Amino acid sequence: MNPWEEEKEDAEIDAAETTSNGENAKTKKTKKKKKVASNDAEKRGVCYLSRIPPHMDHVKLRHLLSQFGDIQRIFLAPQGSATQVHSKRSRGSRDQAYSEGWVEFGYKRVAKRVADMLNGEQIGGRKRSSFYYDLWNIKYLSKFKWDDLTEELAFKKATREQKLAVELSAAKRERDFYLSRVDQSRALNAIEERLKKKQKIQLDSGVEKVIRHFPQTKPIAADAKKSKPELSDDVLDAVFGGS
Repeated sequence: MNPWEEEKEDAEIDAAETTSNGENAKTKKTKKKKKVASNDAEKRGVCYLSRIPPHMDHVKLRHLLSQFGDIQRIFLAPQGSATQVHSKRSRGSRDQAYSEGWVEFGYKRVAKRVADMLNGEQIGGRKRSSFYYDLWNIKYLSKFKWDDLTEELAFKKATREQKLAVELSAAKRERDFYLSRVDQSRALNAIEERLKKKQKIQLDSGVEKVIRHFPQTKPIAADAKKSKPELSDDVLDAVFGGS
């Protein structure tokens, strides 16, 4: 092997080692980030709001609660369509209505303190706000993580989609059955209309319906078998050698 080939091989080995070291460094960095994120998630606390006042949304809720501690994430569950329509008619408003919500604080102790301090108290804020006289319905969820909420929401979504698929399938079957009955009814009506037209044409033309008779062989009467002469017992004994 000449010196040039040896230098090329050494360079390739160094490049491979550098790439391997870089990948190991990235892997370690990723694991470190995951560990830090996991530690941060362990420190966080979640509060549950069993009722969301009308006209309140994520922004207003964050503004009211952020003065008590650092807020990471907020999720508000929209009301059902029927309930929302009823509430819109009663209030005359087009705002999105929410039934319940979850708030994630940066620390568990903060979340617990906020729940203990605000539960059952007046929301307050600006007097012109529609929820100024409403009361907080907030509870700290012990040993509850945000991942539990996402899993629960995913399960509810899958259940809702499955239920919707079953309802759509049942509705499709009903539609197909109805359409088949409609087609049958149309076919029968068409046949009936054709018969009526044919009868009307016959009546208008004065042509009577011809009934054709075909000759048939008359069936043998039941008494014909009885009238047939029978052989006497003496003749049968003489033929078969009876004594």
